[in-house]
Amino acid sequence: MPHPRSPALYRLTKQLLQKYHKAVRPVHDWTEATTVYLDVLVHAILDVVWVDEFLSWNPSMFDEIREISLPLSAIWAPDIIINEFVEIEGSPDLPYVYVNSSGTIKNSKPIQVVSTCGLETYAFPFDIQNCSLTFSSVLHTVQDVDLAFLRSREDIKHDKKEFLNDSEWELLSVSSTYSILQSGAGDFAQIQFNVVIRRRPLVYVVNLLIPSIFLMLVDLGSFYLPPTCRARIVFKTSVLVGYTVFRVNMSDEMPRSALSTPLIGVFFTVCMAFLVISLFKSILLVRFLHDEWSHGQEWPLLCLRGDTDADGPRMDPRAQLAGVPEPPICREPQVQPGSLKEVWFQLKSISTYFQTWEQADRKGVKWLALLERLDRLLFQAYAILLGLYTVTLCSLWALWGSSSTLYRAECKIHTSSVS
Repeated sequence: MPHPRSPALYRLTKQLLQKYHKAVRPVHDWTEATTVYLDVLVHAILDVVWVDEFLSWNPSMFDEIREISLPLSAIWAPDIIINEFVEIEGSPDLPYVYVNSSGTIKNSKPIQVVSTCGLETYAFPFDIQNCSLTFSSVLHTVQDVDLAFLRSREDIKHDKKEFLNDSEWELLSVSSTYSILQSGAGDFAQIQFNVVIRRRPLVYVVNLLIPSIFLMLVDLGSFYLPPTCRARIVFKTSVLVGYTVFRVNMSDEMPRSALSTPLIGVFFTVCMAFLVISLFKSILLVRFLHDEWSHGQEWPLLCLRGDTDADGPRMDPRAQLAGVPEPPICREPQVQPGSLKEVWFQLKSISTYFQTWEQADRKGVKWLALLERLDRLLFQAYAILLGLYTVTLCSLWALWGSSSTLYRAECKIHTSSVS
């Protein structure tokens, strides 16, 4: 009768661990390095494989048992870490590993790593990010613990079947490199996986880019209002408030760890600067025209409305209350009421009034022509900026769309060269 499998499994486990010391690196010749094979599946499982020479057996002596599970805490394990990690969240602690008869140990450990990654957001939201994960030993040099790839680099690079596609990011490739890190403590083997991902921009196009273009068009339409219209100031002030609110919302959508300023943020800031310049110009124009109108109208009318006193010069009641001296055009010699000389003085005052008004009107026309010219320049610059903004966004979107095609073409070229 054949022996039951349970006693064989028990005897095998007892034989392997009875004299096993997990503090000792599992090699018979201490000059040989223990090779640790790494494999990464993004958003999936990290496979770590190594050979333990102390955990091998002859399957024929143990009912053809070729693989068993052993507690990880009872055997030696390599001290492989991720150099870029900040903290490990939600990583389940798997207490067992698989060991086959040749001593090969496979530790398939799902981990969720929060790591540092410099984000290049210049082309946001059409950006492509390259984040690296570097694996190396903490204490063991390359003479003791070496690293190698469990699969070929091309299989790792274009394996997307395990990647969980979410609504924001899409995996393009996972490239890998092997290198030796030289330091004063010795030479350490390290493997670096470069995870290339790109952002899905549709939600940002709908919520950010299209509303920003509409807001710029509304601001561009405000240039068709007359420069002297005070409603234009109110309208532009309302648009400026909309710009500010939109800018705050856009800042909330931007990543905090950005190395560069997004291009759409630069365009938006320049548009706000054009809006402020146009608003300030409209305020100065209205203020200047108001001062010219008040200065040219006030004193000539005082001469016409002044009271005539036979015993003294004419003075306007408002000038008397304010203690302001009368203007030169009103200081005329005292004449008898109803005489031709007084009629001549009145006609002279009316003529002076219209001359002063005409001079003020000419100055206002000159300033108005100058500011209208500036207004046209601002309008043309604003229109060019808006067109450049739209063309840039379309170009970035086209480059974003061709990025996946480019990566697929690289894969085909490499495959044909290998075959």
